[in-house]
This record gives sequence, structure tokens and C-alpha cells, in this order.
Amino acid sequence: MKRLIDLVGALVALAIFGIPMLVVALLIKILDPGPVFFRQARLGKDGAAFRIFKFRSMKVNAPDIRNEDGSAFSGDNDPRVTPIGRFIRKTSIDELPQFLNVLFGEMSLVGPRPDQVDQIQYYTDEEKQKLLVKPGITGLAQISGRNSISWDQRKKLDVEYAQNHSIFGDLLILARTIPYVVLRKDVNAEVPKK
Repeated sequence: MKRLIDLVGALVALAIFGIPMLVVALLIKILDPGPVFFRQARLGKDGAAFRIFKFRSMKVNAPDIRNEDGSAFSGDNDPRVTPIGRFIRKTSIDELPQFLNVLFGEMSLVGPRPDQVDQIQYYTDEEKQKLLVKPGITGLAQISGRNSISWDQRKKLDVEYAQNHSIFGDLLILARTIPYVVLRKDVNAEVPKK
């Protein structure tokens, strides 16, 4: 049932956002020459790596900046982010290509956000339980503070999701994601999390 919801949801989303996605792709190409998509290895179900799709929001060859705890830095005034990148991040448009990952079966609509592959070194044994389910475009941590809470808090919420997920719970998370995206809540952390 979850896979069916994922397939239908991804197809509907791509049908609705297909033309806006083409416009965004053209703007990225025109305003900051380079690849339209950002693809990066991420941790999938059972720790298997897959390549995530996102619209590129940073300058080409931007350095990887991490917080002290190993989490990715996402500050509001990040100099690596392009002007259009700032807009697509604030509006979460940069995440739309992940509906392709859902179609390919690498991600789900709802689940823990996928971390970079090397970040598994920072997981405790308990935190590795988040890898028991497919990663998602949105999840419990995204509707509970997103980047305004620490990475440790997000991982705890991811484990809670992995242990207790249900179709009804997924539908609630999807419904609660809409105001988070529309109101642009907690997209960036103001300072690196310790």
C-alpha cells in the first residue's frame, strides 16, 4: 500500500509540477551556467547508497561545509548558494526532482531524510535503525522543526518514525508538510548546530 501511494503521489506531483520544474531548470541554466541537477550519494534503506536528485542551488564545485557534529551546514547567508538557489531552497523547489527517486523506488514520499553516505560514521547503533525504512522527501523530523532542531534531535525523530510508521501516520505527515512548505518554516539554521 505504501509503495502504491508513493507511485501515485510521485506521478501526480510530477504532472502538476512538470512545467514549473522545466522553468526552474531553464532559469538555473541561464542564471548560473553549470549542471541543472545536483546528484549526490545518500544513505538508503538498509544503508544502501543511491544518488539523490535535487535542483542545484549552489555554485559549481562549492566546498562541503559541515557542522561540528558532522551534519551538513545550511545557514541563511551561505555564500555557496546562488541567488536562484536561495529562492528554490526557501520554497523547497530544489527538492521536487526527488519525486524521480520515489518513482525509481529509492525513496518514499514519507520517511527519514537521507544523509550523506559518509555521515553513517556519526550514527549510534540506535540511530542506524532509521535505515530500516526508505528515506523520504518529508518526514517526522521535517514537521517537527526541520533545520531549526539539532541533527541529533532529527535522528531521534527518524528512529521514532522507523519504529512506528503507518499509512495513517504517513498521511498525517504529508498533510502537516504542506503548511511547513507554504510558510517556508525552518528551512535554514541560523548558526551551525553543535
